[in-house]
Amino acid sequence: MSHLTDKYREASRARNAMAPVPGQMMEDVLAQSTVPRRTLLRGGFGAAMAAAFGGAMLTACGGGSDGDAAATPAPAPAPAAPPSPPPVSYAVTFKGIPASVGDQVTVPEGYTMDVLFAAGDAVVAGAAAYAGTPLDAAGYEQVAGGNHDGMHLYAIPGKDPNTNALLAINHEAPDSQILYTGAASYNPATATADQKKIVLSSVGVSVIEIERIDGKWTVKRNSAFNKRYTGNTVYQVGGPAATLVGPTVVGTLNNCASGSTPWGTYLTCEETTDNYLDPSQPEVGYGWVVEIDPQGTFPATKRTALGRFDHENTAYMLDADNTAAIYMGDDSTPGCVYKFVPSARYNPDDRAANRNLLDSGTLYAAKFNADGTGQWLELTQGRNGLVTGAQDPGNYTQSAVAPAPVTTNFATQADVLVNTKAAARVAGATLMDRPEWVTVGPDKKVYMTFTNNGPRVQTDAANPRPNNSHGHVLRWDEDGNTAKATTFKWEVFLLAGDPRLATANLKGNIVGDTFSSPDGIGIDPQGRLWVETDASTSASTTSTFGNNAMYHLDQVTRRSTRFLVGPNGCEITGLTYSPDLTTFFINIQHPTGTWPSNVQGNALPPRSATIVVRRSDGKPVGA
Repeated sequence: MSHLTDKYREASRARNAMAPVPGQMMEDVLAQSTVPRRTLLRGGFGAAMAAAFGGAMLTACGGGSDGDAAATPAPAPAPAAPPSPPPVSYAVTFKGIPASVGDQVTVPEGYTMDVLFAAGDAVVAGAAAYAGTPLDAAGYEQVAGGNHDGMHLYAIPGKDPNTNALLAINHEAPDSQILYTGAASYNPATATADQKKIVLSSVGVSVIEIERIDGKWTVKRNSAFNKRYTGNTVYQVGGPAATLVGPTVVGTLNNCASGSTPWGTYLTCEETTDNYLDPSQPEVGYGWVVEIDPQGTFPATKRTALGRFDHENTAYMLDADNTAAIYMGDDSTPGCVYKFVPSARYNPDDRAANRNLLDSGTLYAAKFNADGTGQWLELTQGRNGLVTGAQDPGNYTQSAVAPAPVTTNFATQADVLVNTKAAARVAGATLMDRPEWVTVGPDKKVYMTFTNNGPRVQTDAANPRPNNSHGHVLRWDEDGNTAKATTFKWEVFLLAGDPRLATANLKGNIVGDTFSSPDGIGIDPQGRLWVETDASTSASTTSTFGNNAMYHLDQVTRRSTRFLVGPNGCEITGLTYSPDLTTFFINIQHPTGTWPSNVQGNALPPRSATIVVRRSDGKPVGA
């Protein structure tokens, strides 16, 4: 969550108390079709192909038979086959970098960093980018919004995603310094209609086509795929709560992190349960996961079956039978952890059949037991206390004296979904220290960051520190290793902090490079774990940890190695990759110095931006 979000929400709170490896793919086999038959079969790979295809392969590879050899001249020796390229290694070998401050992005030796896409850059075909002079409301609707956050890379049918792809990017909050004069003190009660439209255009999502030319990634201007979804756009509403929300909602905002689906859509997550930029809109329309199709085939839809709360991101697990589970966290102090299992299975053979897959299913909230076991508690009306007259215990972890329970009526499933926070508490879910990003590895292990909760008073096994200022990471395994599990086993993977700090609750247990406030987290297709931080940028914090940064965490040794450090005042967030892992896309949110102008050679204000990180030799990032 951007600290700017809290600023924008002050008034609202007051009102409402895997990659292909060369040589192993069929394309590589077909490329060798001119190699003589005996040469192909002599090697181990040819033998394997012969075993797979039997004698038919011999017939296909050439005429004649070995029985004709005595009657025909012996052929000249076949030329030696060229040596196979060495296997690609993804083992983490980069040299970690030290903690630092300064108005630059720092990457390891042998790496490059380029700015790809900054707030105010053109998106829609024909749009004029922000170049120092404020645009009008219509102009801002066609350029990049602010506070770049979660994002995901998508293949374009018929194109190589390692060189040409779609990038969907969240915009959490406005970069007010590139808007109209006075936008930093935006007040919806006094803003003009145009000012309100401008600020609302600065949130939402950008979808852009990008391409790599001569080794450098750029935005493909005037692509038909390029599109903005903003706080002024009208969205459809799906799922059981549509009866209370209505068929459409104007605007999405506070688009924090995000996720993807197996069928290639983008899940942008609203980290607010009202429209604090335009309070005239009913608050029930916000706090949802919004499904967007980067290809533009399906309409953008708010999926109410996934519950209404301060969504951070999503991550999915997919079983062999194509049953999916969507994991989510409520980024509030405190909040709960959720899982949604659709009623129907994902259909990999018919993309259109998955269009409304997220409108029906079962929503669960997690209970973390002290013995390291856990349960997924079903949030279905009529079960686990979700009835009329239910008693919501409130956020009891934040004070020594628990608040008085509040009566909440769950008469329908729509009531449960609109009041998901209360439903989770009533059902008995564990109140966690700001659940933020969640990620699922190729081995189906689930990791989740809990950024911090300084005011926590009452602790438990999953939130073991009072005044948890630096946060922690949990890891769990679903019982049976399946998305359908209703029980799991969990552990505290690490406690953030630094041993040089004075008190026990601040020291943590990190091995290697220390950090505060883990936020973004992702396991890449090769199973490597990356964490990004959103710590305070005050001198008292940066003097220990340096600026916010990105780290590799070894899942066995739990050693932390710093990979990237951001510029002054920023949060590091958003992480996606090219399929071959030679490119990492990372977001730099709300820098406060002159970056990225100081590397782009212009005099524009500091802006949030998406950067491209690559190795100079073109090998996989991190290796």
